[in-house]
Amino acid sequence: MKLINIGFGNMVSTSRIISIVSPESAPIKRMIQEARDKGTLVDATYGRRTRAVIVADSGHVILSALQPETVGNRFFTVDAPAEQAKEVM
Repeated sequence: MKLINIGFGNMVSTSRIISIVSPESAPIKRMIQEARDKGTLVDATYGRRTRAVIVADSGHVILSALQPETVGNRFFTVDAPAEQAKEVM
């Protein structure tokens, strides 16, 4: 199981992530509100502005104060060593 840092020392399993999106659109705002109502919202912003919304395969919605690009880059750099090892073999 590989974990990525989503800010402030909070970690998420890379195998559970479905998408990383910006919170600006109306459908994403509705998804955040529905998750809050159902109790499946995880707020990892520590009071900062939400900049990325991570959707997990369990139905949980995770809020992060990092930009979606930053979280995405961390997602791919975690998997990069495994990919490089495959290329060498």
